[in-house]
Amino acid sequence: MSELFDAVDALLASRATLPPPVERKRLRAAHGLTIDEVATALKVRRATVSGWESGKTEPRPPERDAYARLLDKLAELYPADPPAPAQDAAVPAAFTAAPAPAAEAQPLSPGPASDAADTTAHENTQTSPAPVAAAPTAAPRPARTARTSSTSRRPGAKQAAPAGTLASKTDPRFENGPLAVVDVEDGQVLAYCTGGLVLDVPAKSLPALVDWTLREAKLGQPKLSGPGKDADPLLVLTEAALERYGLPTTLTEEERLAGRLPEGHKVIKQLARAEWKLTKRGFGPWARIYRPAQGSERACVQLCIPSWQALDSRHWGGAGQLPPADLARVLGVYASRVMTPRGSTAVTGLELMTALHPPTRASAPDADGQRHSEHNPGSLGKDPVDPAPCEAPDGHPLLKNLPRFPVRGPAEKLCEEAYDWARPMTDAECTLRHLVGIDVNMAFAAGANGLVVGLGAPTQVKAPVFDPKLPGSWLVDLSHVDLSKVKVGKGKWAELDACLLPSPFTPTGARPEGPAWYATPTVAYAVELGYEVRPLEAWVRYENGRYLDGWYQRLRDAYLATMADLGVHADLEPADFLAAMDGYRERDPQLALVVSAIKATVKGGLGKLRERPRGEGWRPGEPWRALSRPTWRPDIRAAVISRTRINLHRKIVKHAAFTGDYPVAILSDCVVYAADGTSPLDFLPYRDGKPLPGGFKLGLNPGLVKHEGTQTVLWGEEVRERFNAPELNLARYIKDGTVTGQDNGE
Repeated sequence: MSELFDAVDALLASRATLPPPVERKRLRAAHGLTIDEVATALKVRRATVSGWESGKTEPRPPERDAYARLLDKLAELYPADPPAPAQDAAVPAAFTAAPAPAAEAQPLSPGPASDAADTTAHENTQTSPAPVAAAPTAAPRPARTARTSSTSRRPGAKQAAPAGTLASKTDPRFENGPLAVVDVEDGQVLAYCTGGLVLDVPAKSLPALVDWTLREAKLGQPKLSGPGKDADPLLVLTEAALERYGLPTTLTEEERLAGRLPEGHKVIKQLARAEWKLTKRGFGPWARIYRPAQGSERACVQLCIPSWQALDSRHWGGAGQLPPADLARVLGVYASRVMTPRGSTAVTGLELMTALHPPTRASAPDADGQRHSEHNPGSLGKDPVDPAPCEAPDGHPLLKNLPRFPVRGPAEKLCEEAYDWARPMTDAECTLRHLVGIDVNMAFAAGANGLVVGLGAPTQVKAPVFDPKLPGSWLVDLSHVDLSKVKVGKGKWAELDACLLPSPFTPTGARPEGPAWYATPTVAYAVELGYEVRPLEAWVRYENGRYLDGWYQRLRDAYLATMADLGVHADLEPADFLAAMDGYRERDPQLALVVSAIKATVKGGLGKLRERPRGEGWRPGEPWRALSRPTWRPDIRAAVISRTRINLHRKIVKHAAFTGDYPVAILSDCVVYAADGTSPLDFLPYRDGKPLPGGFKLGLNPGLVKHEGTQTVLWGEEVRERFNAPELNLARYIKDGTVTGQDNGE
């Protein structure tokens, strides 16, 4: 009889009801579970759980029953929010207009090893992002209404906050959003918040403004991680607000070079009299004003001053010149989807890593019931670690015994950088009509996805056996790797024209000439290509983990959600995707600024991992300020760039093996091919709408490609002839054909 009951139970389990894919992901995230943890518990692959959450596949017995049981228990713990009531007509709607035809994209500047690993790294990016509300559309300055207190209410019907802003639902302390743009209108100081909210500001001085922000404004953002800290409120001061509070609208040349106001400025004296303090960076474009924390209560306000160049136009475009309400919208969408800005996009990218993986956490209660600070597993800790000598840049204190300007070759210095490679076109390519550039979406973010990096200090090992799962730097000779015959799959070899391919082991594409230092993904790729490696030495990190996964996922979700607001969705067919990308920035220029800032956050955050001295009176051999951070980790930056370059080379090899076509030029994540047509679809091999497995695929997700630009072959030859440079990197100019200088980025 028990066997019959078991059979009946199995039938019921095979029809177990599961929530929609988006709800599955929400429930997992609500409990703080990773995809890996769920996969381990259910004894399935990580990609399997990812497929369940994206809706691409459905679980089958016996895993379906266990998965349904897990989701049912999580649903009891984290019930879904009730559906929101219908919005008032005054609430702005998301972009819904149909995209225009043709193709355009914005360039990305520069900044292990099996087919399966590459597929996992990139195909997993196609899981649906965490659900976020649509960003509000641009709106005229809200009308003010009569008020009886120092704070105003939302004019008219209550408007929806920007996408991802959950503070009003979950934390009443921050019900007015993460930030406000402070302006003066008709003699009245106003604070423009996200979602159309306008607050009256009674403060007559800067110290009073700081005090009002902390006591009444209800600004800030909840922490992104359990052991983390809430984000401090951000005030953006317009020129009118600067004048009202006694600050200059622009910095003098001396102040600009110093990056701050002089210590004797009257406003700084006002703050000191009111017992407010400034951080070591002083009163600059991104000033932090605080009082020492009392227990767990923080008292800190950050200022952003656009007219002092706080919002770099290279990353924020013209955001600093927007009206207050529009600027609040742009920064609010960025804050809700990424985090409240902490400085430049590079600084914010680095701070996001720490916010998602705080260095410490509260311990379990001791015998007296007291909790103490302890290391947070999976973080970089609170103390900096020295790099391996080969990972240290020139001038580092570890190298102080070397000559002042040492020339360190590949066998002394790790050099993992993005591609800058080009070659002359063949006669056959010159008979084609066009040069078509394709660009990898958020390539460095995709390179960080799923990457195992070191968390602690390196350990030196002599004559090690290479382990592709062990992050580190390896001294190994890869000059024997011959690209004319490479392994492209299990038991599959391809014969290629090595003269038309860049080496995967150097940023210049030149074949290595002897032993050199490489990050783990680079050496693992040599093994993948079918060649033996014998490292001479290594600096490895036995304490390691996927530190950047959460960072990647948050930035990916921010990018996909904002692009969806601009009418470009991740599930579009190739032709529809190219059409949607055409002119997407013009549909909502403000949200296009957010897209640019998100991309800059990725590259800038990774760049900060190896920040060099910035003035400071530094001399070679002396420490500089950035070395005091636990997030100064050149090895992590090198590993991400290594993996990004290898992922690109893998696709180039698959494309060449299948089509016989080779790239003409590569710059970072942009690849140029000669083709008869003007579209990527004219040379990317699609069969029945499906791309070449392991090759280039058109789409929005990080790791997929978009159209960068098209020029004629005659244009390319004319440019190279003009500069008398047969190997001029045409990828640098492929977007619009404008050549501003020789091949040095000028």
